[in-house]
Amino acid sequence: MNGTSVKLEEIMPALQGVIPTIVATSSLDHTPNVTYISQVYYVDESHVALSYQFFNKTIRNVRENPILVAIVTCPVHYDIYKLVLKYQESQTSGEIFDNMSMQLDALAIVQKKEAIFKLKAADIYEVISIEPA
Repeated sequence: MNGTSVKLEEIMPALQGVIPTIVATSSLDHTPNVTYISQVYYVDESHVALSYQFFNKTIRNVRENPILVAIVTCPVHYDIYKLVLKYQESQTSGEIFDNMSMQLDALAIVQKKEAIFKLKAADIYEVISIEPA
């Protein structure tokens, strides 16, 4: 991670999906897109996975321009962090996908949105930077 003043492990409560994450992307022609996602999943000290559920414009933008910004909020202290991420790959099976799917299912039950929260893929991102927002 270049220029990171905060370590990913320090913001784990913000990655639990209690407060939805704001994601900003842009297309190649710089048209912005902002949406909410349900889950930012800790993969390792320099990678996270984002839940790919139904965000067609976001996914299209990321495939054209692999950099995105995610804003996460800690549900304990309400600290806000800006993560700059770079797309690496999508996974539709395996340990990360299975764990994210299970967490998303639990979140859907709590929010009574079982029909809406279905994981299509776990999109893996390199964490470029993290800073307080």
